[in-house]
Amino acid sequence: MRAEYLRPTSGWRALQSPPPAGYLRAQARVAAIKTRFRGLRPSFAIALGSANPSAPTSVHDAIKRAAARAGVDSNLLLAVAEAESGLRPDAVSPKGAVGLMQLMPSTAGIFGIHDAFDLEQNARGGAAYLRQLLDRFGGDVGLAVAAYNAGPGAVERYAGVPPYGETQRFVTRVLSRLSELGAPDL
Repeated sequence: MRAEYLRPTSGWRALQSPPPAGYLRAQARVAAIKTRFRGLRPSFAIALGSANPSAPTSVHDAIKRAAARAGVDSNLLLAVAEAESGLRPDAVSPKGAVGLMQLMPSTAGIFGIHDAFDLEQNARGGAAYLRQLLDRFGGDVGLAVAAYNAGPGAVERYAGVPPYGETQRFVTRVLSRLSELGAPDL
């Protein structure tokens, strides 16, 4: 039997299950990252990498390495990462997606990502997933990006970009940014 606790909600007490352990671990990891970079501006803390070998890897370098490894255009990967997390390796969505390219824990596990908050691992997992989606949808960038956001099943069910407002805005945002950066070499 699962333990349950009472938590006040809008003046009423509601019976709820405790949050999942994975969510609590993710929140603890975010708190640790924020503590480590306290006092630094976030954009500075993320972009340190290239000047100091012991400093964190820069986001752009990690994206370029992951893109090359997966055979995905680095501009496409950058556009997806910008739309997913705003290039924040510590981002956590309300749905539980984690890190730079907002990998769900199950997706991260499929691609062998053990620490979704690790910039290199997360970029590598996101790139591998995007490569898989590009292959699945015959190289169609729009469909692959839609599947990255809504899931490949939704794209197949609707035979195109699903009619979800969030997904349609996501695809538009990624493709617009991609055209600013330069078309992918796919």
